[in-house]
Amino acid sequence: MKKRKKGILQRFLSAALCVVLLSAAAGCGSEEAYPKVQDLSFTVVEEEDYPKELANAINQKKESSFRLTYSDGESLYIAVGYGKQPTGGYSIQVPALYLSKEVVVMDSNLCGPEGQGMGAASYPYLVVKTEFREEPVVFL
Repeated sequence: MKKRKKGILQRFLSAALCVVLLSAAAGCGSEEAYPKVQDLSFTVVEEEDYPKELANAINQKKESSFRLTYSDGESLYIAVGYGKQPTGGYSIQVPALYLSKEVVVMDSNLCGPEGQGMGAASYPYLVVKTEFREEPVVFL
């Protein structure tokens, strides 16, 4: 039994280390990996103003983290969600949305509630709208 617990613990620690290393790699040098050609202007879109198909996809995925794009041929909608959080009061910042040589780059951060947070669980997500682009979107 001890041997089994040790094996499980080693796998858990290895997996945790991989997550930490991948997270660090994703954050380090992102601008070098995707050099900025130009900033893209965007607006934050309220739920009643984005397409029904996108709203349906968000509702299906909001329990977990998600990254979605949707285009209506005129505009590009980019949605990012952070899954179920224990309370309300969370917000999402967008430090960068820009065009790189071959991709659109979206960087976002989840900001915790000030203090302890209030109320029931929440599912923070954000939808931004920018000009239509054919390039794929990379999420940092």
